[in-house]
Amino acid sequence: MTDELGTAAGAGEADAVAAKSKSASVPKWEKTARDRVKAGIRRFGKPLADLAARDANEGDTRLLVTDFLCDVLGYDKYADLTTEYRVRGEFADFGVRVDKQLVAFVEVKRVSTKLGLKHLRQVQNYALNEGVEWVALTNGATWQVYHITAAVPVVTELAFEVDLLAEGGLSDKAASLFYLTSESLKKKRIDELWQARRATSPESLAKVLRSEKVLEAIRKELWRQTEHRASAEQVLDLLEQTVLRPECLGG
Repeated sequence: MTDELGTAAGAGEADAVAAKSKSASVPKWEKTARDRVKAGIRRFGKPLADLAARDANEGDTRLLVTDFLCDVLGYDKYADLTTEYRVRGEFADFGVRVDKQLVAFVEVKRVSTKLGLKHLRQVQNYALNEGVEWVALTNGATWQVYHITAAVPVVTELAFEVDLLAEGGLSDKAASLFYLTSESLKKKRIDELWQARRATSPESLAKVLRSEKVLEAIRKELWRQTEHRASAEQVLDLLEQTVLRPECLGG
């Protein structure tokens, strides 16, 4: 199976979507959820640091993550979370339900584990088998949230990543983690975040720049400013040699 792995969406992208929602009146449920996440990150700071300091095992990490999912992200331990969710003979750490519908998987690793591609492959396979679009990888401190598109090839895109023990503002971390709350999944705010990220990704912008209408507009503007007549093909070649180079697109 081949995958196309998206590049990271930073906290700035999460803030952009958050700012858009805040430009209108923020619903009470959203403010409540954001405040809960912010307070929860602060409250779990010491227990998480202690967990990392003693290099706690995966079982202890999972206990903390369970509390975090419930107390901070707003999931009901009995109605929304299924531990050891069975998928074709294997077990995902958590299946996450919203209104009784399976919407995500959460895979937990030991607090000292550096999350990597092999962990993503594991939880991605769970999602593909169950028709789920969202997965999260965590070691308690780092939270990586991915969107899975079941296509050929499979497209796996990082929506956001938060490190609760790293330097950085509490508000930025809370702004990102809000999208993993039960309220966000229920109201599909996390889908809005992903769609915004996808629409403004380097790949999407490159596709726009290569379009016939944009090439024609650039050709006309070049003539207006320089009186140089370039064909659409020449304009495209120039773009490919400059702003559309692989290194500029993060390839």
